[in-house]
Amino acid sequence: MADREEEGMAKGLMVGFFSGVVVGAVVGVLMAPKSGREMRAELKERADDMADDAEEYVDRARGKAVELINEGKKRSDEIITDARKKADTLLGDAEKILSDARTKSPGTAGKKN
Repeated sequence: MADREEEGMAKGLMVGFFSGVVVGAVVGVLMAPKSGREMRAELKERADDMADDAEEYVDRARGKAVELINEGKKRSDEIITDARKKADTLLGDAEKILSDARTKSPGTAGKKN
């Protein structure tokens, strides 16, 4: 539960960060006294920078998702292996108990009540 809250907080911080970058870039460009050509060049440069930042963020998110998926697979494999070992142990114990019961009362084995 705490992991989901932390992920939500991290996602909110990243969205806030990128929103701040966009707003700051737009305000900075609009407030600067530049010619149309200079302003378009700067807008293009900043748009390229933001696209690079967004691509980097997506790549990191994709890498994190792959890590989480691999960790989930690993944990599920461990759980399955553990469950199989416990099931084998329980079956072995049940067979031993049944065998002991049959050897203790050989005359009742195979009879129905």
